[in-house]
Amino acid sequence: MRSKTTIELFRYWDTLRGERDLPRRDEIEPQEICALLPSLFILERQPGGDIRFRLAGTHVCALFGRELRGQPFGALWSASEAGEAARIADRVMTERSLAALSACGLTAGGERLETELLLTPLASPQGDSDRILGSLAPLSRPSWLHMTPIECLVARALQIIASGRGGHSDMAGASYAVGAKPHREEIGRKVQHLRIFEGGRER
Repeated sequence: MRSKTTIELFRYWDTLRGERDLPRRDEIEPQEICALLPSLFILERQPGGDIRFRLAGTHVCALFGRELRGQPFGALWSASEAGEAARIADRVMTERSLAALSACGLTAGGERLETELLLTPLASPQGDSDRILGSLAPLSRPSWLHMTPIECLVARALQIIASGRGGHSDMAGASYAVGAKPHREEIGRKVQHLRIFEGGRER
């Protein structure tokens, strides 16, 4: 993980859940992460199965030049990657795992912005994994940032991090780039043009 936002969200989520797979969504205290809020968002699965933004922070909306509430998560990505992005978010909830993504934001004029996303699962009060607390942070601050909107994101690399019940996730592997050599015994596999590393400590 390269972004301070990503690291701080991971630490908050990991501390909040304690010895459980994931924290409950009603345990999130906004005042404890007030500095992160503009870069955070919440995704939820709709009754029809699609995954949409429930909330999105001001910095996230400003990156795309529009309000994201109610929009599909896949709408942030290139047309060829929209379905895969939705499947990744669904996997985070279904498997109670985390996903760290590196992605390049593209503007209509051809500007490029490297970004980092983290998706962390949240449980309902009844214990069902039904929402995601995520972050989206730029890795640089070009002069056009928040003035020229990003048209879409193009994924570079993805790390799925198994949370492991009763233990803590290992965030050390989340900085792998496409084509990077896996750490320890992790094995990369290709999905379209992404390389996925199944991370997390062995129990």
